[in-house]
Amino acid sequence: MKSQKRVAVIGAGITGITTAYFLAKKGLDVTVFEANPYPAMETSYANGGQLSASNAEVWNSVSTVFKGLGWMFSSGAPLLMNPKPSWHKYSWLAEFVGSIFQYEKNTIQTVEWAIKARSHLLSIAKDENIDFDRKSTGILHFYESKKQFEVAEQVTALLKKGGLERQAVTAEEIKKIEPTLESDIYGGFYTSSDFTGDIHKFTSSLAKACIRHDVTVRTSTLVDRVAVSAEGVEVFSHIDDSKKDASQGISKEVFDQIVVCAGVGSRKFASMLGDRVNIYPVKGYSITVNLEDEANQNAAPNTSLLDDNAKLVTSRLGTSRFRVAGTAEFNGYSKDIIWKRIDPMLKWCHRHFPDMSTENFVSWAGLRPMMPNMVPRVGQGNHPSVFYNTGHGHLGWTLAAATADIISGIVATEQPK
Repeated sequence: MKSQKRVAVIGAGITGITTAYFLAKKGLDVTVFEANPYPAMETSYANGGQLSASNAEVWNSVSTVFKGLGWMFSSGAPLLMNPKPSWHKYSWLAEFVGSIFQYEKNTIQTVEWAIKARSHLLSIAKDENIDFDRKSTGILHFYESKKQFEVAEQVTALLKKGGLERQAVTAEEIKKIEPTLESDIYGGFYTSSDFTGDIHKFTSSLAKACIRHDVTVRTSTLVDRVAVSAEGVEVFSHIDDSKKDASQGISKEVFDQIVVCAGVGSRKFASMLGDRVNIYPVKGYSITVNLEDEANQNAAPNTSLLDDNAKLVTSRLGTSRFRVAGTAEFNGYSKDIIWKRIDPMLKWCHRHFPDMSTENFVSWAGLRPMMPNMVPRVGQGNHPSVFYNTGHGHLGWTLAAATADIISGIVATEQPK
């Protein structure tokens, strides 16, 4: 039997849907609001596919700052920044630098969450019979110089403090792990416990499972305003005007509690609710190569890869798709796809997998919701009926199941006031 407590969840990406699922399993009456016609149509649509505790190192380090400064003026570099003045952007960057002293603590926290999330996600997939093109061949980080490898050794020691074991491998061992990879490799690290999968397939299937568990999922519904009053948490929304069944005007609903999982939109909603959640939209790109015949399927890697120098990750999605993703672009809320960001990914494929054709590919760009310290905002706001599970950055797929479990436990036990 459902609890009388009604909870609104803003956002139907991976964090919003997993949050709704855990809340429903705890017996709460949940309504999800999503502006798009379907769940998982924003950042949860075509990410790199890795569920990677091995990639949980936060970016707040002195070396990252110096690399970023060097990359800023190269259009094909892993980092691109629009120098146009913006208080939001430059204040976020100042907080990013200020969080360098928390690098070790935040990395350990992220690793611990990532390990828990893997277990939760596999349990959900089993319980709800979700097929998401999971591939459990591990994740391989490879390095082309001794210096890069030695830096990675230090990261490996830090990840171990968070409970993750990853194995150092030689160039010869890498060739056995992934025979298709062509590169002048010094060495690498292999994490057999990490895996990959299609975030869009998983989130879409879990949204259907939520509905089976009596969650109300309102797609094509734009939230205009949220507020806290004596009545409770007020959500003002309207149906997308492009829908044939769109009703006129804005409707108001009152809930006992609200969980904001709105990705890059979370900052706006937090401001309405009296909180500061300093999320910046960091654009990432991906290409999905369609492997149309057996020769191409054999030429593409089966093991998920991470090239730390190029800042690119890969995943094999089923038999006939190969995805490459990465880059970080500070350019406001623009989701425009820029060819100068796609071209390096294609050239990377040609270099490392020369026998794989990229003739048929799909490009995509999405906005990662990033906090300055690279740690998601998970917890209660200033008002006791307001909660957040947002700001997962490039690790939403990796962390969502753990943070959803955490926030649902807090919401379920907190009494609305």
